[in-house]
Amino acid sequence: MATRPVLHTTVPVIDAAPFLSGSPEGKRETAARVGRACEDIGFFTLVNHGVDSALVASMYDVSRRFFDLPLAEKLAVKQPRPEQSRGYIGIGTENLAYTLGKEQVTDLKEFFAIGPIDVPDTEYYRCAAAYPSFAPNVWPERPADIRSIWTAYYRAMEGLAFQIAGMFALALDLPEDFFRDSIDRHISGIRVNHYPDQPAPPQPGQLRAGAHSDYGAFTILKTENAPGGLQVFNRRQEWVDVPSVPDAFVVNIGDLMMHWTNDRFVSTLHRVVNPPRDRALGSRRLSIAFFFQPNYDALIECLPTCCGATTPAKYPPVTSGAHRLRKFMAGVSAPTS
Repeated sequence: MATRPVLHTTVPVIDAAPFLSGSPEGKRETAARVGRACEDIGFFTLVNHGVDSALVASMYDVSRRFFDLPLAEKLAVKQPRPEQSRGYIGIGTENLAYTLGKEQVTDLKEFFAIGPIDVPDTEYYRCAAAYPSFAPNVWPERPADIRSIWTAYYRAMEGLAFQIAGMFALALDLPEDFFRDSIDRHISGIRVNHYPDQPAPPQPGQLRAGAHSDYGAFTILKTENAPGGLQVFNRRQEWVDVPSVPDAFVVNIGDLMMHWTNDRFVSTLHRVVNPPRDRALGSRRLSIAFFFQPNYDALIECLPTCCGATTPAKYPPVTSGAHRLRKFMAGVSAPTS
């Protein structure tokens, strides 16, 4: 694979409309831009993606109402087990920098998470090998509409993720449906992170979310324009801000896709920084992350267009489920009591 100069040191904005139009030329053009971004910085901002803005607004509204509940009510739907990314996890439970072996204070966030919805009651989904990929979701009694709205949002993200997988395939010189058999029973999840106001200064080294890379294939993130936001560590060893573009999603490569592409696509360190002290009040922020993860039994090994005689595979094969569980458990300090 020939090398070329890095073009993107900040996160580019890419228009999805040419790809979604179905035009072969538009698909190739969009895929090429996506591929360059994934090789250079591992992030891009996607506009004209086709997701209903009213659904996104409802997702924000119902999630804020959940986080505004009394702590005791949120703890009634706390994470059932450390290996299950389900339910409520409070402030002081996680530090994402743990996944890099960093000993730091915990992140200044709380979150609520779900996994796959509409799970069939068949052996593939219920066998021992499927655990914890299809562990049941836990839902609060309030807000009453949280389950219906989150379920609709999950389905919308699933549809967008399949389109993005097609973009990646074309960018990697593969058939557009190449990933289909590896993602048709995916184990993706939604997490809404709540970063509260910071009336008191954080501890030394404490961030809203410590530096980390994501675990799975890729993430589709919706961010808010509020003080204290997302930063990416580029190839120039610089932390650069990711601007919040209206009606857009930020997409980033995860460790599993970097493994799959033999480091052609890069899984980049990122973090969520604290607001400036003079803007600490009124800095409340929510981010909605959809972590797209292939089928738990999908074998992730070097793609045929990403290795050859001069570029041998760098990583041993691993299943999607085993990789995710190992990375997820590394980020947990202790369950919420």
